[in-house]
Amino acid sequence: MSETLREGSRARAVIGAAFMRLVALRERMGRLSGWRALAANIVAGAVAAASFAPVYFWPGLPVGFAVFFWSLDAARVGPKPARAGALRGWAFGFGYFLVSTYWMSFSMLVQAEQFAWMMPIAILGMPTFLGVFIAAAGAIAARVSGGSARRMLALIFAFSLMEYARGHVLTGLPWNLVGQALAAQAAPIQLAAYIGPYGLSLVLIAIALLPALAGYAPGPKRAFLPILVSAASVFGLYGLGLARLAFHPIADRTDAVVRVVQPSIPQREKIDPDFYWANLDRNLALSAAPTMPDVETFILWGENGAPLLGDFPQARDYISARLPAGSTLLAGAVRQIEKDGVERYTNGLVAVDADSADVLDVYDKHHLVPFGEYLPFETPLRAIGLSQLAPFEDGLVPGPGPRTLDIAGVRLAPMICYETIFPGSVYPRGDRPEWIAIVTNDGWYGDSSGPRQHLDQARLRAVENGLPIARAANTGVSTMIDPYGRYRARIDLYQEGYFDAVLPKPASATLYSMFGDALYALLMLILGAMIVAWARLRALTARLLAH
Repeated sequence: MSETLREGSRARAVIGAAFMRLVALRERMGRLSGWRALAANIVAGAVAAASFAPVYFWPGLPVGFAVFFWSLDAARVGPKPARAGALRGWAFGFGYFLVSTYWMSFSMLVQAEQFAWMMPIAILGMPTFLGVFIAAAGAIAARVSGGSARRMLALIFAFSLMEYARGHVLTGLPWNLVGQALAAQAAPIQLAAYIGPYGLSLVLIAIALLPALAGYAPGPKRAFLPILVSAASVFGLYGLGLARLAFHPIADRTDAVVRVVQPSIPQREKIDPDFYWANLDRNLALSAAPTMPDVETFILWGENGAPLLGDFPQARDYISARLPAGSTLLAGAVRQIEKDGVERYTNGLVAVDADSADVLDVYDKHHLVPFGEYLPFETPLRAIGLSQLAPFEDGLVPGPGPRTLDIAGVRLAPMICYETIFPGSVYPRGDRPEWIAIVTNDGWYGDSSGPRQHLDQARLRAVENGLPIARAANTGVSTMIDPYGRYRARIDLYQEGYFDAVLPKPASATLYSMFGDALYALLMLILGAMIVAWARLRALTARLLAH
């Protein structure tokens, strides 16, 4: 009995000491000012960003967000809370996006003799700009009065609102939305089928911020409550996801197979015209195995996997003679078009019948990469010597928008590389396909976190839309993903090969595919109403007490 009491006393002492350290850390963060506060928030943002691929250090989210919130909460007591909140928010965003987007600068090394000088601009410029969105969230939250709990609700609202803005302003860059941190596994991202990626991020922001309230608790027992609620919410996400996966078995088609080809061509060789024919032969060699009889086989090559289709008319006959009989090639290809009487180029996908060499249909990428495929603010930027990475002086021409193609009796939605990161733009509304074909090339970014984070976004698109995805990447990762985000087949980064995967049937249309971001907007309205109602309730209580 006495031993049990001693053990209980020892456990209480450990818990009490941990609580005191937590409170001391919160108070220390509150005392920081000037460059020290900015440095702490930069580190906090970097720690939070470690939750994304390939590290998936999920504890980084609550740790990073706690430091950020404690710093913002302390900014409230200063003479200019909005200004202090904006600076601390920008610092958090700078660290967050520095870790999230550093790999974008690697593309400058492919043609280093021409673009290497831009590498520091790419490394620092992107987080500097994207940090402005978090600065706005910090300014909004720091201005809110009424206690730490209400200020936390305001930060959840403002941070989520700025994520949505980041996904749409200036064509948008919804890279590494907070909810994407859960994409290491299929189960915890199933909520995206109902409320979409912005809704999933809203929920995860709330879960990540909640433990920060433990630093304000009057004692260890009260400190456990926000931590337990946060942990229970994580288990709830997993439970919901596991239940959805268990009760929705996947049926496979019996009439369609996708052969996904990954040639793993070095990026310098891929863009060199002297290697075009050799690269084409490499793709053809991996595609040449016989196909199953009486089954439609789609052969999927990566982005610009057949660059010669636009330049050499005989290339189609050359390809047709070397593909398996009865198959259909879906290949990325730069296409020549005429626009306003001038020859221009598009980044397209071409469907070619292997038997006849006929082009069955084409799709042109509609969401082009700024600085990679076209130059925004062209006149002033060209004046200082900047140009896009695409080897076309006038850049590429965008296609008209998402399309659903009917190829060999199977309806598919094509997506090309960068387009994968934009939820809600997968196919025309009301024209739902049976699967999504993604052709991409992450070879510009080397063996970095970029290709892995790009893959996670494809996984989210499958869950959001309830559609299987076949993804062919030049250097990886190439996959077949079922409608619930589970990998059926996979070729990892910088491996050469191919796989044949039976095409899964689509799942039922998801709430997100039917209503888009409407349910997310409803959640934001409810959260905003809670913040306003909280203020009015406090004001009413104060008036009643005054009387």
